[in-house]
Formats: sequence, structure tokens, C-alpha cells
Amino acid sequence: MDDQRQKIQQQRRRGKTVRTVRLTAIAAFISVLLACTLTGTGAAAQEAGGSTAPREQRSIAIVIDDFGNGMDGTEEMLQLPVKFTAAIMPFMPTTKQDAEEAHKRGHDVIVHMPMEPNKGLKKWLGPGALTTDLSDEEVRRRVEAAIDDVPYAIGMNNHMGSKVTADERMMRIVLGVCKERGLFFLDSRTTYKTVVPKVAAELQVPIVSNDVFLDDVYSVQHISGQIEVLRKHLESHESCVTIGHVGPPGKKTASVLRQSIPVMQQNARFVKLTHMIPGLMNDPFILPNS
Repeated sequence: MDDQRQKIQQQRRRGKTVRTVRLTAIAAFISVLLACTLTGTGAAAQEAGGSTAPREQRSIAIVIDDFGNGMDGTEEMLQLPVKFTAAIMPFMPTTKQDAEEAHKRGHDVIVHMPMEPNKGLKKWLGPGALTTDLSDEEVRRRVEAAIDDVPYAIGMNNHMGSKVTADERMMRIVLGVCKERGLFFLDSRTTYKTVVPKVAAELQVPIVSNDVFLDDVYSVQHISGQIEVLRKHLESHESCVTIGHVGPPGKKTASVLRQSIPVMQQNARFVKLTHMIPGLMNDPFILPNS
């Protein structure tokens, strides 16, 4: 009877050992799989100098709005250690200066077109703004004049504009001019009612959309929290477009970005907006507005 019990106990011990070995092997396999997914070595990186890079590296495009008026944080933003896209308001005191400087430093330049919001005063928009009470001809004239006023512009996005970007008549004119002038359009997504994707698809205008506003609240704590929102977004998306501002939050946003960029570069690369639109860099239709 004792011999039989000993045999049963030995069989149980052997069974536990086998299960432990199997579980250990499975855990090791999962660890290797995760490591390959998150930090896989790229052949191109090895050829470039032996460094490693994520196999499916995420992309982040930073857009900084409201250049053109000598606002706080302008120089701090221009000195960021990565390339970004400068959205410059037309007809402002430093419009041309900021466009020239951004272009000189290798950043993309786009027109930050002032557009009527659902709430707020028209005088907040600045000169040459688009409002829904304008005629088709006047809307076209203002869009063309804005493009002409911002050197090196290769795209456009909306400054405010929750009312205009939800208006098909208005956006058909705006996007029509963008197509004629070879500009892409960034939908800042100041309203969930935006018609930009629909109209752009009909007119075949290249577009990209904002994913995360960094500084809609002017505090370091909030901006840092939005960086975490950005990082969460990249867990389930290949890319993220994020918008910050010069002006009241400018220096705070620039400071948070400068501190956050090295950490985010471990798993993502920073690109200009033109890299977010497939084929855009090699499309002869898209030319700088010099």
C-alpha cells in the first residue's frame, strides 16, 4: 500500500514538473514575442550604424498653431529638437518673418486660416477671416490672399472654425482653392460636425486630421497629461497628429515637449505633416508656395 502511494506521489511530482517546464517555456516565448514586437531590430538601422529601432515604429507629427504675431514661445518652439509643422496666421506683424525662419530651420509651413467659430467674437479671428456671411467670391479671394501672404506654405489648417468647417458651401470653396494651389488640408477638428473629410474626398484633396490638442488648458499639468493621451493613442494607432500653440501656453508647451520628446523617441519618430499623407512627398502636385 505504501509502495503504491509512493508511486502516485512520484507521478504527481513529475506531472507538476512537466507543467512548470511548459509554463516557463510559454512565458519565455511570450516575452520574446513582445520584445520583438516592441523593440525589434531593423535591418536599415543596423546598416546605418548598428543601432536598434522598433520594427513598426510609430509616427508623431507636431503642429504648432498661431505663429505670425510675435507670440510668447515662438523662439522656444522653433528651437525644438525635432522637425514640426508651423501653422502661421496670414496678415499679421511677423507672418513672413516666422515663415522664413521656420522654413530655414527645416520645418513645414502651412497657412493657419482664421475661420468663424460657433461661439466667440469675430474680432478674435484677426484680418482676412472666413465667415459664413461672405459670398462665394469673397471667400475665394480671402483664401487665395492668405496663401499668397504666407511664404513657403504647402498646406492649410483652420484657426478656430467650428462653424465654417461644418459648412459644406464654405469648405467646398476652401478645399477647391487648396486643390488649385497644390496645398493639403489639416482638419484641426474643432467640431465633431466637420465636413472636411467628406468634401475633401469628393474633391480629391489630400487631408490629415488632428488627434490630440496639447494645450487647450494652459497649465503644465494638463499639457503633461495630454502627452500621456498621445502615448495612449499610439498604443492602438500607427501615427498621431498633435496640435500645440504659441501664445499664452507657448512657453509651457515648448518646455513640456522638450522634456517629453527624448522619452517618446524611444518608441516613435517625429515627422512633419507631409510624411503623414501617403505619396505626398513625391507628388509633383504638391509644391511649396514660394
